[in-house]
Amino acid sequence: MHRSRLFGIFIDTPAGEAPAAAAFWGGVFGVPAQPVPGEEEFIALRGAFPGLAVDVQAIDGTSRYHVDIETDDVPAETARLLGLGAEMAVDHGGHKTLRAPGGHLLCVVPVQSEPGLFDAEARTWA
Repeated sequence: MHRSRLFGIFIDTPAGEAPAAAAFWGGVFGVPAQPVPGEEEFIALRGAFPGLAVDVQAIDGTSRYHVDIETDDVPAETARLLGLGAEMAVDHGGHKTLRAPGGHLLCVVPVQSEPGLFDAEARTWA
């Protein structure tokens, strides 16, 4: 058995446009856009949706959105999602990037949220 939950929504933006995109989305949601210390590619929009990370992520590519699924067992959650029809895009070792049917990206990551939040909101899978 393992557990997982939606951790966050990421607004992937070409690196040169990320600050302007973060200012825009911060204004949309009425929250400050704050760089994430030690992770320069992320600008957090904390408080946009309680219990959910919303970040602008600077990327080398075209604009898109992706979600992160956090789990206490990355291999088991990856296998579950592959069984539902996802395809492996990139195996980063500690986390995986998958492509869902329809082409959308999602990442399977170790637990990132506060333990109490994960324990309260994660679903259990057999």
